[in-house]
This record gives sequence, C-alpha cells and structure tokens, in this order.
Amino acid sequence: MSILDLPARIERLPAAARARVERVFTVERVDGRTDPPSPMHDWLTRQFGSVDAVREQAILRVANRWTLEGSLFSPLRGRRPIENGMTAAWRRQVEETRGDPFCDPERQTPADTWGRVRGERMISGANAAMYDGHHGVLVFSEHDPLAYDEALVTELLEVGRAWADRSHDVDGAARNYLLIWNCGPRAGGSVVHGHAQVLLGRGRHYPQVERLRRDALAYQRVGGRRYADDLEACHRDLDLVVAESDGVTTYASLTPVKERELVVAGPPGMDERDPAFASAVARVAVALRDVLGMRAFNLALHRPPLAGGANAADQVDGWDHIGPTVHLVDRGDPASTASDIGAMELYAAAVVGSDPFDIAERLREAFTAP
Repeated sequence: MSILDLPARIERLPAAARARVERVFTVERVDGRTDPPSPMHDWLTRQFGSVDAVREQAILRVANRWTLEGSLFSPLRGRRPIENGMTAAWRRQVEETRGDPFCDPERQTPADTWGRVRGERMISGANAAMYDGHHGVLVFSEHDPLAYDEALVTELLEVGRAWADRSHDVDGAARNYLLIWNCGPRAGGSVVHGHAQVLLGRGRHYPQVERLRRDALAYQRVGGRRYADDLEACHRDLDLVVAESDGVTTYASLTPVKERELVVAGPPGMDERDPAFASAVARVAVALRDVLGMRAFNLALHRPPLAGGANAADQVDGWDHIGPTVHLVDRGDPASTASDIGAMELYAAAVVGSDPFDIAERLREAFTAP
C-alpha cells in the first residue's frame, strides 16, 4: 500500500467507513509533468530511478475538512538531492558540547521561585528566556539527547506534570499545561544536552490546542459524534494504526506536519501519566529512533487545562471531548545543511516525502516482534 493508492483504498471501504473518511478528509490525486533536457537524463536516472519518473509525477493532496490541516505527499521529494553532513560530525558536536550549562543544572540554570522537581534522571529549572509566565526546562542527566529509553520518556511525563502541578499551586489561574521536547539543534533545541520544556499559561489554551477544542466541538455539534473517535477510526480503517491498547491509539498521521509524524491519542479523562498512555508514548519514541533512524525530533503533549472537565463550564466548552494527545515528528538528519521547512510549511501546507503506510507497517512489525 502506497499513499498514492489512498483514493482507491477509500473507494474499497465499506459504505459507513468510506462516508466517515470523506466526512473528515478531502483527498485528491494530481499529476505534475516536466520536460527534462537530455543533459540531465543520466543524473535524473541516478537520483530518481528513471527520467520518466520526473516527466510524470503523482502528488496526493490530503486535507482535514475540520481542522484545515493538510499535506502534499510527493514521493519524489524523499529522493531529491540534499547535501548531508556525516553522522560522525553530529557525534563530534555532542562530545564537544559536554560541560555546557545543562551538565550542571543546579548551578547553571535558574530555579522556579518555588524550587525544583527532582526525578531519578532529570531535574527541573526555570527557563532563563521565558515564553510565558511559567516556563520550565527539564534537564536530563545524560548529555547525549538521543540517549533516552522508555523509562526516561515515562519519567518525563511524570516530572513534567509534577512541575505543572507545583506551578498551578502557586498560580491557580494558570491551568494550560504544555510539554514540548525539541531533541537537538536540528529540531530547535538551543542546547545540545538532552532536555524538554514545560509551560503553564493563563486564559485561553495555547492557540493550536484551543483550535482543536473548537474544531472538535463543532464536529460534535454537527454530527453528534466525538471528533477524535472518528479521526482514529479513519486511520484504523485505512490501516494506519500502529498499536492499540487500553483505549490508547498510536497511528501514522494522514496529515503530517512534516516527515514521519506519529500520534498517540488517549480517551477523554485519561491522565497523560496513565501507564497505558505513557507506555505508548515511550515505545513510539524509542521505535522511531531505533527502527526508522530518527535522529532529531519534536514532541508535544496536548491536553485539557489542569482540573478541566470537572466543572460545568468545562463540560459546556468542549474540553470533556479532548483526551491527552502526543504528536511526534522527525526533523531529519541533524548534520544536514538544508532546512526541512520553508515557506510552504510556514504559510501554506506541509510538503511530505515519507509514506505513512510504510511507516505504520514498519512500526507494527517492530511492536509485534517477539
């Protein structure tokens, strides 16, 4: 199964499943044509397999009707020439930055006014250059940002939430919790040393989380169904689900923000520290690194406001429809001299060269291996 076969796969679905996919997504296959001059033919054959592959190109446009998230899948983009550095150069950068401030966080990072949260393999601090009124950094004990395992990822969710709860205790109006992990400079990490960030905001939730709430509420009001249920069902019907357990679904996104985006979604009311959810996040983070070779990534945890869903106002405004969700996306070779995003991604739609069906299949094999 290729992403280019998606329209045919949708047509073969049972009527109810097909209607659901078409209710959530628009899918269109388009053709691009070029006329390469003969001096390019040898290079095109080496790079893309044949000249004809460049003469006639298929692109698949997928958009979410409700959230307006969209991706342009162009298989040839995954084979275009990019000047990459050696992996050894990245390893040298990791070694040469040992001894940076995060290697001594208790003396080289500020503390929050209420102190620090200490885990077995990480410690919290206040971010020296804050995004919001409450902005912390969770500094890992290990310098190498890729030296994580499932236990560390699980601890990250625990320590992050402990930081949020402590911050909420001193500022009850701050309820909007966000955890982000920019792994490596390629993914926006300004310090090589392994770390993640946590924020707690007042008022409306961070815009992308708030947009999800509004879109999910609109979907429920129109069709009487929970948006996340149908979104997960679409990915399940199309064979994009990697794993399911105890209400938690992991799937390869049909509208990835960039290459190899995986989503871990829990049901409403589930805590992100729940073992089923935390284990799913940990397994997919490790599998993306070990199976697909991910070396730089962004991870974000979206969830309702702290204490959300417990009062009448939260029931009315739709937070009771939202469960914890983690998005994790590959940012490419950390030694590459080319950026993986440009004006298209910032202002139009994501252009993607990876195939979510290939990703789902490879990760399923890894998850089910003895």
